[in-house]
Amino acid sequence: MQYEYKTKGTCSQRILFEIVDGKVKNVQFIGGCNGNLQGISRLVDGMEVKEVIERIEGIHCGMKPTSCPDQLAKALKEANL
Repeated sequence: MQYEYKTKGTCSQRILFEIVDGKVKNVQFIGGCNGNLQGISRLVDGMEVKEVIERIEGIHCGMKPTSCPDQLAKALKEANL
């Protein structure tokens, strides 16, 4: 199943992703820092949802209280309820 999450407080506007058998698949950030976000997407592909959340939750971007990785963690938590 494909999920879509509208981000808050980041340069990216949306995150598209799938969860297959408890693993993160096909993450796509819409907007934001293209190269960095492609890197994050490839790094988390195939990882367990719980592990991704543990690794990236709470990351800040500069003075912002959140970041694109933190928003991905929020999206995964919401989808994995």
